[in-house]
Amino acid sequence: MNATLPLQLDLLTTHYNYYAVVVLLGIGLYMLVDSPNLVKKVIGMNVFQTGIFLFFITLAYRSGGNPPVITDGGGPYVSPLPHVLILTAIVVGVSLTAVALALIVRIYSEYGTLDEETLEQLYHD
Repeated sequence: MNATLPLQLDLLTTHYNYYAVVVLLGIGLYMLVDSPNLVKKVIGMNVFQTGIFLFFITLAYRSGGNPPVITDGGGPYVSPLPHVLILTAIVVGVSLTAVALALIVRIYSEYGTLDEETLEQLYHD
């Protein structure tokens, strides 16, 4: 049992990028759930998306991996698929943010507030 302790400590100290993923996901989720301001919710959504992007890029990392171009040396190759998916997700995220902010501008011009609870009261009255 004591032989596995250095391995566990090594895993905890070398995979610090997973801690960043958990922190980003936590902050983003907290902002989405807790904040009544619509702009802060969009910012929280972007922070959450950034955590997901970092997670996928972290999973795509391969120690000693080569680009997926056939050469004489060969060896372990890195899959380009996660990177392509993240590039697509970034484009979708930017588009989603633009649409959300456009809707927020329209809501503010119509109702004069960005507070979710006030908007719900105005809607039910």
